Amino acid sequence: MSDDKPKLATKSHGRLTISPTRKPSSLMDEPLRLKGAWTAKIVTLFPEAFPGTLGLSLLGRARDLGLWALETIDLRPFGIGKHRNVDDTPAGGGAGMVLRADVVGEALKQAARGTPDDRARWPVVYLSPRGKPLTQEMARRFAEADGMTLLCGRFEGVDERVLEHFGVEEVSIGDFVLTGGEVAAQVLIDATVRLLPGVLGNAESAVEESHSSGLLEHPQYTRPAEWEGRSIPEVLTSGNHKKIEDWRREMSEKLTQERRPDLWEKRGE
Repeated sequence: MSDDKPKLATKSHGRLTISPTRKPSSLMDEPLRLKGAWTAKIVTLFPEAFPGTLGLSLLGRARDLGLWALETIDLRPFGIGKHRNVDDTPAGGGAGMVLRADVVGEALKQAARGTPDDRARWPVVYLSPRGKPLTQEMARRFAEADGMTLLCGRFEGVDERVLEHFGVEEVSIGDFVLTGGEVAAQVLIDATVRLLPGVLGNAESAVEESHSSGLLEHPQYTRPAEWEGRSIPEVLTSGNHKKIEDWRREMSEKLTQERRPDLWEKRGE
């Protein structure tokens, strides 16, 4: 589908890697990339949606420093015919349109160039409401890989054959439907990239937060000591680290039992 487009090589300079794009840009505009940095490749009809929130705050700074990289692969150039059609009507009838297997397949082939075949080292994920729910454990698994490819769906979904052919894993960010997978992809990448070494300023943050221990996080407080007639719990200002630790654990357990009984039940399995 893309034989008329020149293939672009990736050049490596020491610990830095420069990945040319088809769109000319200043070197000052391109984030650095440390050689071997965790990379997210995103197949999407809307590459302009990225980096979005991923370019802000700690994740954006980490990307600028080359700790992780983001590549978008525009699905439209792989489309069929004069109008670059990427979808067609569902087989068997029904409302909406379905992304074509041949179109998505060519885009996934391009995304696969230079990546390991081993899905443990390089997962390929389709953001789908019928997928397995995204969990902290799943994000940890993705962070331990070399990188991953994310397929952002549109319309009624993707031809099942392409998912089967490429061994695509389906992941859901919740029991609801979005207009496309771009927002979900940003959620998954955010949850994953923040676990990479050096991304968070305080490594303990990733250990103590919600879901890391199978419990919801305890309540947090800061200054002022009193606000609107409400005071910080006395134990947190006592200086007794053992009592503080016990209180936080107790509150985490209490909140988990009240708000996420499903998580609490899993702890007993």
